[in-house]
Amino acid sequence: MMRFLCGLAALPLFFGVTAQANAQPSYIFTTLDVPGSTLTFAQGINASGQIVGYVDGDFVGPQHGFLLRDGSYTTFDVPGSTGSDAGTLAFGINVSGQIVGWYFDGVIHGFLLSDGSYTTLDVPGSTLTEANGINDSGQIGGIYSDAGGIQHGFLLSDSSYTTLDVPGSGGTTAYGINVSGQIVGSYTDAGGIHHGFLLSDSRYTTLDVPGSFDTQARGINDSGQIIGSYLDAGGFHGFLLSDGNYTSLNVPSSFDTQANGINAAGQIVGSDGGGKGFLATPSP
Repeated sequence: MMRFLCGLAALPLFFGVTAQANAQPSYIFTTLDVPGSTLTFAQGINASGQIVGYVDGDFVGPQHGFLLRDGSYTTFDVPGSTGSDAGTLAFGINVSGQIVGWYFDGVIHGFLLSDGSYTTLDVPGSTLTEANGINDSGQIGGIYSDAGGIQHGFLLSDSSYTTLDVPGSGGTTAYGINVSGQIVGSYTDAGGIHHGFLLSDSRYTTLDVPGSFDTQARGINDSGQIIGSYLDAGGFHGFLLSDGNYTSLNVPSSFDTQANGINAAGQIVGSDGGGKGFLATPSP
């Protein structure tokens, strides 16, 4: 079953900002580096602190999903996705340990890994499907491409797919979803510029970090805190949007910070510019 949701068009909304847009929040940073890997990309974190992502490849050659649980890394591959031109990428994990992501076997498919069993996720009529986020109720958000090559976000809930399109956009991607069903992601405008969005109660709100050229919202926790990345004259930075305030997030000594996931405790995972993942834990 496929449904379509466009919601009500929303003007860009600029939430209040901190005194300095580039203020560094107080976090303890931990490097995430899967043993034996060349590159580590951390994408999602659940309330228990379990982290998922993918390693190696950098989109050239095979990638492998990873799970970090109780201090131990495990890599995994969707059956049929192994090989020099294939790969498995994990993007989201919920409190039950269900993992979503996507894999390539000549075509890109989404997947759900639950209780050791893989389920392929393909939006009906799509040519590409990527699952990016899953909440504690098992609802899944992601992206698909239609026959014309247009990208749309989707929500998978109770075995039903709903298409998500920001009104007037050239393409929509859904990334994170919380237990209330609020969804964040990004869309492109007529000029090809990315803007973040929040979908809440069927209304879209545009999210742009002040002074940025490009903003993408990647994760939202159950408290409504939103994280993502933005580009300005100084490069890529992570951001946290909490209580109406934007705060920049920069890994120390890194030239590039991308924030990808946030849990209920406010812990954030992402990637730096040096091919390593990171965990940012709020300081007491």
